[in-house]
Amino acid sequence: MKFESILEEIDGFGPFQIAIIILLCTPRIVLPCHFLLNNFIAAVPPHHCDVSSLDNNGGLFRNLSPAQRLTVSVPVRENGDRKSCEMFAEPQFQLLSNSSNSTDLQTVQCQSGWIYDNSTFSSTLATEWDLVCDRKSLNKTTSTIFFFGVMMGAIAFGFLCDKYGRKNTLLASYMMAIVFGFSSAFANSYILFAVLRFLTGFGLTGISINSIVLSIEWVDTGHRSFIGVIGSLAWSAGNMLLAGFAFLVNDWRTLMMTVTAPLGFAVLTWWWIPESARWLLANGKLEKAQYYLDKCAKINKRKNLSSKLKLETLSNIQILEKQGKNYSYLDLIKTTKMRQLTLLTGIVWYGVASTYYGISLNISGFGLNMYLTHFIYAAIEVPAKLMVYFFLNIIGRRKCQAGTLLLTGTCIAINIFVPKDLWHVRAVVAILGKGLSEASFTTIFLYTTELYPTVVRQNGLGYTSFMSRLGVSVAPLVLMLEDVWTLLPQIIICTVAIISGLVSLLLPETLNVRLPETIDDVEKPRSHHVSSHSVESSGVFLESKNTTDT
Repeated sequence: MKFESILEEIDGFGPFQIAIIILLCTPRIVLPCHFLLNNFIAAVPPHHCDVSSLDNNGGLFRNLSPAQRLTVSVPVRENGDRKSCEMFAEPQFQLLSNSSNSTDLQTVQCQSGWIYDNSTFSSTLATEWDLVCDRKSLNKTTSTIFFFGVMMGAIAFGFLCDKYGRKNTLLASYMMAIVFGFSSAFANSYILFAVLRFLTGFGLTGISINSIVLSIEWVDTGHRSFIGVIGSLAWSAGNMLLAGFAFLVNDWRTLMMTVTAPLGFAVLTWWWIPESARWLLANGKLEKAQYYLDKCAKINKRKNLSSKLKLETLSNIQILEKQGKNYSYLDLIKTTKMRQLTLLTGIVWYGVASTYYGISLNISGFGLNMYLTHFIYAAIEVPAKLMVYFFLNIIGRRKCQAGTLLLTGTCIAINIFVPKDLWHVRAVVAILGKGLSEASFTTIFLYTTELYPTVVRQNGLGYTSFMSRLGVSVAPLVLMLEDVWTLLPQIIICTVAIISGLVSLLLPETLNVRLPETIDDVEKPRSHHVSSHSVESSGVFLESKNTTDT
């Protein structure tokens, strides 16, 4: 017997499944608020050297206006903007009376710190710890450190979720994210902040991989794409809210507490979230599985399963190859097709994540303010998700995955050649590319849960999430390469998107295919369509031998 047979009996898509999506909305809204938080808390406002050291006795600048003080103290670039990291070695009062060339005048690095423009942000990481000029790399590194935490969490929670269940590890994720998220807002040093952000990312990973799996494992085959895509709209909602939060709260410490606070409500709703019946059956917890299955049937207004299926019948569900066998990450590479699947999904996840975040973390250069750019980038995700929902069921997962990645790479390539003067065109192409990159992310989440069998699904998601976060961790570092060559980051991201798109064409199609339960389901050829037949002995729909074994 297969689990899909039970779902058909108790309704695999009803009020019970909708309730799960709603209960998981709050934590999923928090995820983008933290994942893209660096766009705002690590923003670098306009700044210049503190020139007070040039006014030794306090009398030189007494009769000068603030603008005149800067004129005699800070050199300008060719475009007329003042340099951020240099100042004159001595005051150059002759610059007040004429426009003589100041390029040959002796300059030094800032001697007494910096003065920041606080008109947009009252404080950021850059202004808090002077992460500018020769320390500017430390500013962007905070994003990489956070995603390294997410990456490590993917490995840990992939194992813990399969060992201790989806629900228990979800609560642990909530608590970790709350404790370390709030603690980060009170960090009094850069090192402490970096450590706490690492641990916050570690905790948030459990929310990311558990929420999608809990949703998918409770729904029937025909509605998996609906649950995966519509449920992910919470991410887009959170992404748009982040722009609003950041606009209203311009202090980085307060902003961190603001985006973490909703997890307190998520803890309260956790009590109503059901454990995955698939996982319970896979681990021999039959009574608990029957409890949740009966609860699902009751809420969906179907007959209780207990009247038709006894515990002995549930124990015969073919989820485990061997009852009580423990699975680990090694099972992802022990057999030929699992090895191939693991390699290909890892490459695709790396490409999807590095492309998405490479675009999302670069919200400047389009002639719009950062809040509006971020909001537009987030808003375009909604039609992108709705579009991909329809295409997923028409052309299939594989073509959607490849198409969205290849088109994203194409958009990035176009912007490489479009002059910066045509910022309107560049903005439109960038927004289109952002929407397509989000469509590829939505697809890969659903696609991966359908590719890996139940017994190692969480391990598979843990591994792919690791590869994803590896790509995300590298993305801020790639963006820093613009100091070497302005176009280099775009070329790298474009290349990664195209390569990962081509690799995704090597994956099997999962449209209208039942979820694999065992590793044998992946290794052995299977029918591509779900089929069920009535079997009187059990009183439920069972898949016939002829359909499942060929």
